[in-house]
Amino acid sequence: MNAIVDPKKLIKGATGDWEVVIGLEIHAQVTSNAKLFSGAATAFGGAPNEHVSLVDAAMPGMLPVINAECVAQAIRTGLGLKAQINLKSTFDRKNYFYPDLPQGYQISQYKQPIVGEGVVIVDIGDGESIEVGIERLHLEQDAGKSLHDQHPTMSFVDLNRSGVALMEIVSKPDMRSSEEAKAYVTKLRTILRYLGTCDGDMEKGNLRADVNVSVRHPGEPFGTRCEIKNVNSIRFIGQAIDYEARRQIGILEDGGTIDQETRLYDPNKGETRSMRAKEEAHDYRYFPDPDLLPLEFTADYVEELKAELPELPDEKRARFIADFGLTPYDAGVLVSERESADFYEAVLAKLADRTRDGKQAANWVINELFGRLNKEGVAIEASPVSADQLAAIVDLIGEGTISGKIGKDLFEIVWTKGGDPKALVESLGLKQVTDLGAIEKMVDDIVAANPDKVAQARAKPQLIGWFVGQVMKLSGGKVNPQAVNDLLKSKLGI
Repeated sequence: MNAIVDPKKLIKGATGDWEVVIGLEIHAQVTSNAKLFSGAATAFGGAPNEHVSLVDAAMPGMLPVINAECVAQAIRTGLGLKAQINLKSTFDRKNYFYPDLPQGYQISQYKQPIVGEGVVIVDIGDGESIEVGIERLHLEQDAGKSLHDQHPTMSFVDLNRSGVALMEIVSKPDMRSSEEAKAYVTKLRTILRYLGTCDGDMEKGNLRADVNVSVRHPGEPFGTRCEIKNVNSIRFIGQAIDYEARRQIGILEDGGTIDQETRLYDPNKGETRSMRAKEEAHDYRYFPDPDLLPLEFTADYVEELKAELPELPDEKRARFIADFGLTPYDAGVLVSERESADFYEAVLAKLADRTRDGKQAANWVINELFGRLNKEGVAIEASPVSADQLAAIVDLIGEGTISGKIGKDLFEIVWTKGGDPKALVESLGLKQVTDLGAIEKMVDDIVAANPDKVAQARAKPQLIGWFVGQVMKLSGGKVNPQAVNDLLKSKLGI
């Protein structure tokens, strides 16, 4: 039975509506100090061929030895994806020629991967979410890199990346728009970063995607897909999908057929172009790697790793909503990066009353701190305002010592000059006026000076806000607006 198609996700064509079908293969570099089958370093940015062992260079007689930490990282990732962990898996040789693949084959996993089916819940805005199925996750080694710009007539080969551990995370074809695909990659990247299994740095190529795109009229079988290789930015993934879907629709509406092929995305031209055709004709001659025994571990080992996992984004988001009354949107903003969530939790830990001020703290972290960090281009790790300082500002507002307006002024002082917020309030005389007699005198003076406004406010009560503003101005923002509001209503008989 065909699922109901959301009309908003359909693409209008000359012959009717079209549905785009998207699946992604994410290549995520495993966070590990050593490579998958050798002890060579994985550090980024070394001189060419600086991090290459005899195993990586495929010297005769060299044998691969599995890196146990890479296996643990793959299991942690599988657990984070709510996926089946296979207690027995095998490594296979995938045979093909590439100048920067010195063995003449890649050690990968084919029939028996380390991780089976899982699922990722993806938020796509307006309270809507989709489930994207995970087909499998397998471990494999990366190839080296060919350098074509070092010499006018020769290409060089850098094997620093050769043998670096990759997790290939294969999704099911469950996405129906470029926005869904971008949201999926964003969520997957967040999960990997929370787990500490991949840093998700797309600029360094530590996370890259092969994007499979096909189109069909709603309700029809899947069309012929094209694979767009090695897309290394979330924005480019969206652009490549939109272009490729339109390209395929144009061909089909002109009476043509789609060739199954591998394509590349050119971000400068905003288009995909053919890389190699007849992908289905490739025969990699997979066979079990004779140098590596089957990979086996126990259920107890998996449980040990599971017990050590951090709280993941979905669980953390649900807790923030339940415990502190945050909106789903605000909670989503806070958990989108582990560093952001950690900062908010550090603020919570320093609050005098988390139950009272948890939501207020979220507002300050998101609106004031994140807003200023974005404006100044500063990473949260380098924030001039610490979690302790921000918690002190929220405390001062929560206990009524300062108003929200004074809080913003205080935030500015702490951002530019530093200091203890509570000490600054004392030394700069920023305390909120709580003496009702003093507040009443200000209210009486402004009411007496503006009889015409008094008449207007009695006729139209919402104009009371003008009086509140005048009192705030007169006090330098040091009075509680609610107290002023209540007093004015009493004085004006509203």
